Amino acid sequence: MNNDNHTSQTTPVLQVDGLNVYYGSFHAVSNVSFEVRPGEIFGLLGPNGAGKTSTLSAVEGLLKPQSGNIRVAGYSIREQPLYARANMGVQLQATSFQPELTITEIIQLYAGIYGVDLSKEQVASILANIKLQDSANKKYGQLSGGQQQRISLVIATIHDPQLVLLDEPTTGLDPQSRRQLWVRIEAMRDKGHGILLTTHSMEEAEAVCDRIAIIDHGKIIATDTPQALIDSNRERPEVIQASRKGKVTLEDVFIGLTGTEVRS
Repeated sequence: MNNDNHTSQTTPVLQVDGLNVYYGSFHAVSNVSFEVRPGEIFGLLGPNGAGKTSTLSAVEGLLKPQSGNIRVAGYSIREQPLYARANMGVQLQATSFQPELTITEIIQLYAGIYGVDLSKEQVASILANIKLQDSANKKYGQLSGGQQQRISLVIATIHDPQLVLLDEPTTGLDPQSRRQLWVRIEAMRDKGHGILLTTHSMEEAEAVCDRIAIIDHGKIIATDTPQALIDSNRERPEVIQASRKGKVTLEDVFIGLTGTEVRS
């Protein structure tokens, strides 16, 4: 779903330039460069062990790369980490909040951590917006997976960050919950947030991402819109071989470019 009105803005909310990460002698991320623009959903796709997690960890500031530059909202993650992180929201694949707290208490707690002053009316409005107004006094541990993901996304964006990192946010969700989360992610994009999304679902990437980078063996091997990636690779023999439905999909391109071998 391309959104040219948003992606035409010029200043990236995330700039990754020449990123290199080693674990001992293993070169996990090799000269990786990409950018995420305001109002853009950017998908980082790759097989297991391709370098996605190391790249995300470096962006989050949890891992110190051997070389390369990362800037969030113009701030260097290395030189100005507090400013960079203040402009970043993170939703991990499995986010564990205090299960004994109610969801109202969790929202109030993390709003306070981020220095956001929320009234009871504002908290109620947030819960109504994510269709959990009737669960305000439910403990987090009592919620379904889809409901927990909705709360997690609220916490990740409660301080209105310019950049939002979503690490496989729909894993384990049923189709209805997954579609609802897509709608919420697209709404964030429409408000001007830049979103960096990882997913193993090619259907998800093709449906919601404005642009995609495919990483394999630590290197970016392709970057473009989903449709452009399909169009530019549909004649490759390995992509044709991967296609089983007659119509070439993003999954066919992904398999064609990264191979059929199962990664551990």
